[in-house]
Amino acid sequence: MKKSVIGIGSALVDILTRIDDDNILKEINIPKGSMQLVDEKSSALIEKELENYESSMAPGGSAANTIHALAKMGIESGFISYVGKDEIGKFFEDSMNSVGVKPLMFHSDTASGTARTIISSDGERTFATNLGASVELNENVITPELFKNWDYCYLEGYLIANKNLFKKVIHTAKECGCKVILDLASYNVVEDNREFLKELLPNINIIFANEEEAKALTNDSAEASLEYIAQHTDIAVVKIGKRGSLIKRGEEVVKIGCNKVNVVDTTGAGDMYAAGFLYGLINDYDLERCGNIGNLLAESIIQVIGAKMDENRWEIFKKTI
Repeated sequence: MKKSVIGIGSALVDILTRIDDDNILKEINIPKGSMQLVDEKSSALIEKELENYESSMAPGGSAANTIHALAKMGIESGFISYVGKDEIGKFFEDSMNSVGVKPLMFHSDTASGTARTIISSDGERTFATNLGASVELNENVITPELFKNWDYCYLEGYLIANKNLFKKVIHTAKECGCKVILDLASYNVVEDNREFLKELLPNINIIFANEEEAKALTNDSAEASLEYIAQHTDIAVVKIGKRGSLIKRGEEVVKIGCNKVNVVDTTGAGDMYAAGFLYGLINDYDLERCGNIGNLLAESIIQVIGAKMDENRWEIFKKTI
């Protein structure tokens, strides 16, 4: 029987804006490539600074992107989060439902969350995130019933801002027989929570990190970070940008290369890599094939704007694998 994945994270709607001058990032005081949490006031100011640039909207959130893609590939998937009782929240739920995701959503009177994704001319993305209702996800609503009958729990690293919630999710999922998967989310998130993460590593089965996140955790190279993480988890994955990715399970080490593609926007690349890798793992493929599928899906998404692909590109990807 094919395994299933329940994701948990922030339910956000992405507002994607392409810029031609990185100096605007300095003006709004957000470091290039980072994820910054902003309140409603700051979000409004950023919106005003970017009003002369063309923008588009799409459902988003790191874990939600991965779960959405898994559902597109035919994997039984669900998602846990909070949304507001508003049109943005409805837009998010309808989008997840439309691809077969089972939304296990809580609803709030607070407005739904948004993520301003600012895309530089080189494809690098910078996030200004107003979590809105999604921040109301808390340890008190985490019950065993949420994780029963699921095989994997995919946990978004950004949730570590609420340490009690983060620990409750991991322990409750494990008690229900779920293997826990963690994406480290962002280098600044890891830097702020390094020791806490290290304590929790033995409770996590699969870790996804990019090179900057891995270095923030270990203060070491990608290769050394891979070794360190793999000592504490079942599978460690460190993505090393244009050089590909490194995977380790027990004594087995695999290096995955990259193909040269036209980079339009790197939004969602890590989320898609995780989806492709997990699709392979669920289908009992070897690590090399898992990594290659992850890489192919990541390469597909960086050739379009945003973290969602159209049906034509999905069909091309499915034929490729």
